[in-house]
Amino acid sequence: MPKSFREFSSADWRHLRPLTQSAKSLRYRLVDRAYRARRADSQATQLAAAAMHGRNVLVTIAFDDPQLVEWQIRLVRRYVPHAVHVVLDNSSSNSAAADNRRIADEARVRYVRAPSNPWSAIGASRSHGIVLNWCWHNMIRLGEPAAFGFLDHDIFPTAADDPFAPLATQDVYGIVRPAGPRWFLWAGFCMFRFAAVRDKPLDFGQDWFNGLDTGGGNWKPLYRHIDLAKLARQPTSFVPFRPGITVAAGPLQWCGTWLHEVGQTGDPRFAAEKRARVAALLAPHLDAAAGAL
Repeated sequence: MPKSFREFSSADWRHLRPLTQSAKSLRYRLVDRAYRARRADSQATQLAAAAMHGRNVLVTIAFDDPQLVEWQIRLVRRYVPHAVHVVLDNSSSNSAAADNRRIADEARVRYVRAPSNPWSAIGASRSHGIVLNWCWHNMIRLGEPAAFGFLDHDIFPTAADDPFAPLATQDVYGIVRPAGPRWFLWAGFCMFRFAAVRDKPLDFGQDWFNGLDTGGGNWKPLYRHIDLAKLARQPTSFVPFRPGITVAAGPLQWCGTWLHEVGQTGDPRFAAEKRARVAALLAPHLDAAAGAL
């Protein structure tokens, strides 16, 4: 959504930004609405929705990296065993999607291939957000879970955890990202009590004109009505994946006891080395989870 007119400066008005931002926002909403109407595999979608009913549900948005999907399925099964886990695949590669489907099927995890994404070749964040909105309208609202959460595919629990427990006393939970006077929950780890949001016009897309990344579209329908000072949050910190480099060059993120690879960020020269470090950190947990599948 564009800013309210009173938030624009005189320079903004001289450059017609209120008009151009409104036009772009309308375009994004129209694309989003058209995408929501697209149908994926109807049987897989219906089965996933049915599995959600009355349960706590974690939905992973997968994207072109079956190794991460396999690790996460195994670790969620071990450390968050009471949650229904669903893989919603936004991969641009059919080969990766086929591997993700096989991995999910072997683990008896519900798998749904998202419709072809209009934003995949343009921007990862916008592509991610439109799939979250598709999931909300076509799976979660239909499934009526007790609570639901979204995960990036590169975040892994490393200890027993119930990320839904804080929802006993609040409507949302996750990692807060501020943006000036606004804030939102990071889309890679965010939990919602379904009864509290079921009738709200949620929007998990971006709101770049207000500085809000994926999930920030929920500022207007949801987050602005929540007292941030009273909100329990998931603790988080960034560290370099090895000594001798800066966090920016090779970040890992600890979200409580969940490890986030932060695969889209950092010096690409370190990507293989960082993946090896993540594999080493997860190895004892994966070994312990070996009998869980």
